[in-house]
Amino acid sequence: MRIIAVLNRDGGTLRTMDLEAFCATAIAIFARHGHELDCRIVPGHEVNAAIRKAATTSGVDAVLAGGGDGTISTAAGIAYETGIPLAVLPVGTMNLFARALKVPLVLDEALEAIAAGEIGAVDIATANGRPFVHQFGVGVHARLVRIREHMTYGSRVGKMLASLRAIGAAAINPPQFDAEFHTGTGIETRRVSGIAVSNNPLGEGQIHAERLDGGMLGVYVAASLSTSALLKLVADVFMGTWRASPAVTEKEVTEVTLRFPRRKRGAHAVIDGELIKLDRSVTLKIHPGALKVLRPKPALLPQGHIENLEPTRSRGVASD
Repeated sequence: MRIIAVLNRDGGTLRTMDLEAFCATAIAIFARHGHELDCRIVPGHEVNAAIRKAATTSGVDAVLAGGGDGTISTAAGIAYETGIPLAVLPVGTMNLFARALKVPLVLDEALEAIAAGEIGAVDIATANGRPFVHQFGVGVHARLVRIREHMTYGSRVGKMLASLRAIGAAAINPPQFDAEFHTGTGIETRRVSGIAVSNNPLGEGQIHAERLDGGMLGVYVAASLSTSALLKLVADVFMGTWRASPAVTEKEVTEVTLRFPRRKRGAHAVIDGELIKLDRSVTLKIHPGALKVLRPKPALLPQGHIENLEPTRSRGVASD
């Protein structure tokens, strides 16, 4: 296969790596598996154009994307639109989509597994037509991201610490709002602090899907929370015991429309980690098998790995 890798030099752990050396290693690994890899290193503001160019280049069989959540979400949207298979490098903060695809988190293992992999298909979801591979969220999660965006951090660990500080700030006055849930079984109105809708249901005690071919959305709702209740739920998330929390309810659907009758001006949602304007009505759908991917295959490796910092343990649904 001919594969083009697009690496965001400003994204995730790539910003601290020798990318020329990494590309040389990747090219050698893919060549050993009989593939031709074209490795392109681009700044963050050029990622969208570079991925689109790669996806529409004649004779290309797949695109390999490396970067943070925004890079991977962008790449998945373009792959969904163009039909090109997508491979994902785990170089972001949490690597949730890579985890769901069962990509090894050590980079040389990831390269070997992807190079030995096969093209398959997984589900992708949309929010008012915008694709996402992990999660759409409104409420607490959006507030956390908005607070964190005003903080300064220069590493993955720094981003995680900023997230913890944002949790503390958001807990002072948790959001509470009315939401209507329109599904095939009717309409339900609830007072909530957060809603998360995931591309396939989350795994047990996890914040990523266990599989990506179930053909269902996971809908997770955090009831209207006090400060203490929110902090307790955050603890449950980190302990992986959030499903036992009386504050959380969940259901599985193929489509749901969320309506916010008293939406405040300037309200935001989060889609695959990116803050966006919240529409008064959002229709979320699952598209079974609509995203082609290069599925990784486990591989035995020699000693001497390219180390990729393992994210801190975090489990559950973050009341998004």
